[in-house]
Amino acid sequence: MQVLPAIDLSAYIKHYLFLNTKNKEVKKLRLFSDGNTGMVFSFKNQLIAQFSGPNTPVYLPDSFIYGQLNSFKDLYCKGETSLMIIVFHPHGLNHILSIPSKELNDTNIKTQDLFGSKGTELQDKLFESGNIQDRISLAEDFFRKIIATKNPAAQPLITASINYITQHKGLIPIKSLLEFTGLHERKLERNFMETIGISPKRFSNIIKLHVFLKQLRDRADQTNLTCLGYEAGYYDQPHLIREFKKYTGLTPGQYSSLSNPLAINFLGF
Repeated sequence: MQVLPAIDLSAYIKHYLFLNTKNKEVKKLRLFSDGNTGMVFSFKNQLIAQFSGPNTPVYLPDSFIYGQLNSFKDLYCKGETSLMIIVFHPHGLNHILSIPSKELNDTNIKTQDLFGSKGTELQDKLFESGNIQDRISLAEDFFRKIIATKNPAAQPLITASINYITQHKGLIPIKSLLEFTGLHERKLERNFMETIGISPKRFSNIIKLHVFLKQLRDRADQTNLTCLGYEAGYYDQPHLIREFKKYTGLTPGQYSSLSNPLAINFLGF
């Protein structure tokens, strides 16, 4: 289930995801980048980061924040799992916390480590509430208080650059982006790494991938994958498969055969 945030927080938060699974056996979950970061609350059994031995799980915290992913990441769950994921815009966490986004890349950080006792208090309140709308209200009150205290500066150039890349489906040469922003390439790259955590080129490639994923999800059965890839900006099938596998660990055919993904970039096996 996906829910949009309140209008006053929509510059920071993209949406909320609520996911539930129930498995007797260990189930593998795969997360890959969509250009956004997130904050996860696990209300039932904890997610498993990895196994240090055949039957020795290493658990993730009940609540954590993840940064940009440089590759796909496999997690595991067993038993009943109930997740609330707050998905931020690419620059949303940087805007709220004023922490360089690149420092969060490929990390899972306890909510308490970034937000202190207030993060612990939010986690406790969310766990006590069983209602989706109440949980959203608690989270939004939490972020409103932080934003009011920090009064983060607007980032119009980064916001405009993100929108420009997204509107053009990731098919933007760096030269065009430089002309649009009026920045030198090194300055633009530094700004992206500071606020988003990845380079403009990588962000564009992720947007292009997700344009293809949407086409793949919505396609008619008889539509050729190569044609879809070409429409999304991949010049031939080997290029499509290579790029797709780099980000997801799967081929397009393997991805499309999954019957019920939890989200477009969060898969269950």
